[in-house]
Amino acid sequence: MAQQRVLVVARDAGRRSGQRQRLEQGGFWVAEAEDAVAANPLLEAGGFVAAVCCEGGEDGDGWRVLARHPMAPPVVVVSQEASVGGAVAAMRDGAADYVSETGDVAEIAGAVARVTESGPELVAEDRRSRQLLALAQRVAGKEVTVLLTGESGTGKEVFARYIHDRSPRAEGPFIAVNCAAIPENMLEALLFGFEKGAFTGAHRAHAGKFEQAQGGTLLLDEVSEIEPGLQAKLLRVLQEREIERLCGQTTIPLDVRVLASSNRDLRQHVRDGRFREDLYYRLHVFPIHLPPLRERPNDIIPLARNFAAKYAQLGHQGARFTPEAERLLLEYEWPGNVRELENVVQRALILADGDAVDAAAVHFDPVPTEGMDGGGIAAGLMGAPAASGALSMAGPRMRPEVVGSGATLEEDLRGREYRRILETLAAVGGSRKDAAARLGISSRTLRYKLARMRQEGFEIPERFGFQYAYGG
Repeated sequence: MAQQRVLVVARDAGRRSGQRQRLEQGGFWVAEAEDAVAANPLLEAGGFVAAVCCEGGEDGDGWRVLARHPMAPPVVVVSQEASVGGAVAAMRDGAADYVSETGDVAEIAGAVARVTESGPELVAEDRRSRQLLALAQRVAGKEVTVLLTGESGTGKEVFARYIHDRSPRAEGPFIAVNCAAIPENMLEALLFGFEKGAFTGAHRAHAGKFEQAQGGTLLLDEVSEIEPGLQAKLLRVLQEREIERLCGQTTIPLDVRVLASSNRDLRQHVRDGRFREDLYYRLHVFPIHLPPLRERPNDIIPLARNFAAKYAQLGHQGARFTPEAERLLLEYEWPGNVRELENVVQRALILADGDAVDAAAVHFDPVPTEGMDGGGIAAGLMGAPAASGALSMAGPRMRPEVVGSGATLEEDLRGREYRRILETLAAVGGSRKDAAARLGISSRTLRYKLARMRQEGFEIPERFGFQYAYGG
């Protein structure tokens, strides 16, 4: 793992040097700046996990200016005259930690480690990703709702977990609910819970996801897919900070931080009357938009290497990409974003001969079976065309399941259903609404089936001309 980057800010060169030595002994990479003004270009570049700012003497309380910078990471204040009152004031004004300059040699490095140790580090080498990371770090400690937007597969849930892990609620639960994958008549009971006898089959009372997230964080993933009737109830919960179970007689106070995500243009949903405007603004307190992977190319190779290490058991220990393989990864458009990159890396590790993952092992489309032992098996796993009546569809995101003579009746029917759904989506340009109408099912049912398909490894095509969640 690369060294974590820390910025030291102090007017006196001796103070800067002293803090630098302590941090480098702790294993950090250190940059220096004389004051908040000099730190501006470094903060804009991003990538720092913390800033160590000296207080007192000619530095005064200048760290407060730096802490208000929109790209500022967590700030550790080093004071010449540390006191309880000073610590309270510093924490109130946004400091992540407050230590004495005359303390133990390891105290500064320990303080930085404390504010950065929550959860795994995200891979963020591209400048845009570093800026997003700085925003996530900054908002993590604030009790506000964060709305994460971006195309499918950009890592919205990963960012949500990152925010939770660096928040004061890190010791509490992190609960994620995929609002698109749950049938409409079940979502309300799942979110709010129910009492015994609330409906047929409710043989006992059950705590909903809001209750399960008490003391922690609840992520409403794909919040745009919630039906209007339930949106009104959700709005009331967010306003009143309390819930009432289905058929319940008492209200339950909530201590939950709510995060939300969507791959849709929520503002357009509001204009179209499909999403409540008041709920939109309740969620839109601190919006963070995750750009698609093709717009942050400097992340591609670091992410690929990270996935290669994560899935080392699929290939050889120490597997590495050759320059030609890396060139292929950089030239690809990545319509499926980080999720697709993860799939491609796993596939490449399986196909690679030896430690070197060359260009021949990198496949964006179904793996060809010519000349491969057990080619039919490979075709079935990867969705490649085969002689058993499988359907080949253009585009890297549309890979229907192969239906062969060896499949069970249930598998055969499910494969035909999935193939029909993908055919219909292709015919209507990816429109969920039009596809549901042609298939004779509700939009909610189609969303449920698509979510199940994603869980089984299918890459679902989006509407052509996809607009990002912030328009454009």
